[in-house]
Amino acid sequence: MRLLSVSLLNIILSLILLSCTTTASTTTEVSQSQNILQKDTAAFKKDTISIIGVGDIMLGSAYPDKSNLPKGDAIKSFKNVDTFLKGDIVFGNLEGCFLNSGKSTKCKDTTGNSCFAFRMPERYAGIIKNAGFNLLSIANNHVGDFGFKGRKRTAEILDSLNIHYAGLQSHPSVIFEKDSIKYAFCAFAPNENTVSINKLDSAKSLVSRLKAQVDIVIVSFHGGGEGAKFEHVPRTDEIFYEENRGNVYAFAHGVIDAGADVVLGHGPHVTRAVEVYKNKFIAYSLGNFCTYGMFSLKGPNGFAPLLQLKINSNGDFILADIISVKQDKINNLTIDTHYTAFKKIQWLTNTDFPEHQLSFSANGRIELRKN
Repeated sequence: MRLLSVSLLNIILSLILLSCTTTASTTTEVSQSQNILQKDTAAFKKDTISIIGVGDIMLGSAYPDKSNLPKGDAIKSFKNVDTFLKGDIVFGNLEGCFLNSGKSTKCKDTTGNSCFAFRMPERYAGIIKNAGFNLLSIANNHVGDFGFKGRKRTAEILDSLNIHYAGLQSHPSVIFEKDSIKYAFCAFAPNENTVSINKLDSAKSLVSRLKAQVDIVIVSFHGGGEGAKFEHVPRTDEIFYEENRGNVYAFAHGVIDAGADVVLGHGPHVTRAVEVYKNKFIAYSLGNFCTYGMFSLKGPNGFAPLLQLKINSNGDFILADIISVKQDKINNLTIDTHYTAFKKIQWLTNTDFPEHQLSFSANGRIELRKN
């Protein structure tokens, strides 16, 4: 009987030992699998990120009447450039709101061509989506042309189309992920209900908080004077129509100091210089990209860059290709085979930033100069 009890005890101890060994083995296998998965995920992260950047987009306004809408209901707005709108990020500045009805208090006189209040039909948002845009700034002086109703409806429509956006005080930033890269985007302007370009400390604080959460931070600003007289970056506050439109040079450098990886500017309606600061790319103005109706397209206002930017996974500049485009009242948006925007960027960069270390090739490419 004693011998039987000892044998039974040995069997029980053996089973317990086998169970522990199996559990330990299983735990090790799970741990190894998790490590492999983590390594695979890290390896999957892209080492080159493609960002397409353009300036102002306003496809036509139904206010004060439908005479300012394009023929064909704007469906072919991007047909001559859509092959170039391919990237991980495709960005533009939405220079107006989406709203099917409503009046603006902005204009006392709606006759003639003196009312610059832009209300795009809501269906036009789908045209922008189908062109490839997945990121828009709504920090500008026209998103509020139709008050809270216009801002609210624009946000609802962009949300429904899964187009990321930022720039309103009620929506200062957005965080999203694509292909295992985590992005943050924030946008600034000097206008009511937008996140202020003139509060640099607050802007830097926002950028710093975002950078702590993501891989890449993209910053957009709407700033500077407007038109041919404001092609240069002055490194001071720009006053236009008695409004402080910001010191875009100090702003761009400040947000990069705080953690921004790319800074994309718009607002002057003309092309401005580019700069690489601390290995981060700055475009000071991307001009008028696709702007139908009330926009002046005379002289430099009618030419703009379509930026194809490459950065690495740390946000550092690799290269930029500039596709020059042009607009006129007859042909609308087309490719400019004379490279006008690229040549203007080269000249302005040489003039405004003579200390730059960039090289400009004849085919529209911008790279860091090789020493």
